[in-house]
Amino acid sequence: MPAPRPPRAPGSCGARFAVLDPATGEAFDEAPDQQPHELDAVVDRAHQAWRSWRADPAARTTALRAAADAVTAAGADLAPLLTREQGKPLAESYAEIARTAARLRYYAELDPAPRPITDGRPVRSEIRWRALGPVAAIVPWNFPLQLASAKFAPALAAGNTMVLKPSPFTPLATRLLGTVLSTALPKDVLTIVTGREPLGARLASHPGIRHVTFTGSIPTGRAVAEAAAASLARVTLELGGNDAAILLDDVDVERIADRLFWAAFRNCGQVCMAVKRVYAPARLHSHVVEALAQRAKTVVVGAGLDPGSQLGPVSNAPQLARVERCTAQALADGARAAAGGHRLDGPGYFFAPTILADVPPDSPVVTEEQFGPVLPVLPYKSVDEAIEAANGTGFGLGGSVWGTDLDRAEAVADRLECGTAWINHHAELSLAQPFAGIKESGVGVAGGPWGLYQNLRPFVVHRPQEA
Repeated sequence: MPAPRPPRAPGSCGARFAVLDPATGEAFDEAPDQQPHELDAVVDRAHQAWRSWRADPAARTTALRAAADAVTAAGADLAPLLTREQGKPLAESYAEIARTAARLRYYAELDPAPRPITDGRPVRSEIRWRALGPVAAIVPWNFPLQLASAKFAPALAAGNTMVLKPSPFTPLATRLLGTVLSTALPKDVLTIVTGREPLGARLASHPGIRHVTFTGSIPTGRAVAEAAAASLARVTLELGGNDAAILLDDVDVERIADRLFWAAFRNCGQVCMAVKRVYAPARLHSHVVEALAQRAKTVVVGAGLDPGSQLGPVSNAPQLARVERCTAQALADGARAAAGGHRLDGPGYFFAPTILADVPPDSPVVTEEQFGPVLPVLPYKSVDEAIEAANGTGFGLGGSVWGTDLDRAEAVADRLECGTAWINHHAELSLAQPFAGIKESGVGVAGGPWGLYQNLRPFVVHRPQEA
């Protein structure tokens, strides 16, 4: 049975754009191509809804719990549609939906309690918390629902309303999610708008928006920040990553190889905090390359709706072209493909899982974010050299250290210049922890209570002590 279609959104003369299936490269549906001038009415309605939404915390908690239940109940409709437009295996789509519901439940229970100030003065001072107003969220195509919920769950829990724009590559599951959530949330508390540029630029610069939260590339993040500056809106940017994994000389290669492989290749490598570079001791380098290449050669690549597929296609044609360029440049620079290194024959955006050895350290596949199923493995002579290489980019999202001596591994991890460091695993996040990058990888904090307070402002009340 096909998933229910969201209601047709208003657009200029009914304008619509095609949505492609990355497993075939062909259009299978379309979405409304809403125009920038339509945002004025949308933001105005979000502002009107904010007045009552912010005023009743108990009602917000009830609504967010009901929203989580609605998402869970709609999993069988959401998951196939998400896989169809994004490409990931169906099991991963179900996991993304479960994470979306879990995040709603988590934030439904958070309460920004007032905080007294004790400073010796004869006044009673208290910090209280106030919602910001309408929030704009711009979400990428790699985890459309999960990243949308990472923005709307804390924003709504804090008492804000939201206008959310998904990527034009993956608008359909997000629109359906909005329909599902509308059964639990009051009208205009969460509005989904879809369209091509300059819709996102107008949303980020809209004078009625008080907070802009964006996940995506560093260049686009800069543009979003510049647009939001026009109205002095608060900005949260979750930007690119080029996470390094450092293997120490006591690492058990066979024991960690599966975990390391999937830390790099889950969602076809299209994860901001995936492992994108591996640094291995020179004496273990060939062993690491061989272990990872063996897994790359045997993993099952196919359409996400195929039950046997472990890796789907690259999500869209522009990203596939980028992966091809990075890989071709590395091979031209003298790298060796221990596995893969090429696009797969046939329709769709499939690229062979690729392990690269003998990669020059200044090759773009090392210094930039390839964001695809390609992993360079580089040798090092000393731990200091590996740390310097890991830290030697403008990125600072995550990193990991792998070894048997956990104290030593933790000491190395402590020297990484990033927002999150893992030991013997990678890219695993709790809903309760902060998630933030440093350097060019981000501004602001998401996740846990920090994500809630990112959507609040302090309001201080002073009153005299009782006589």
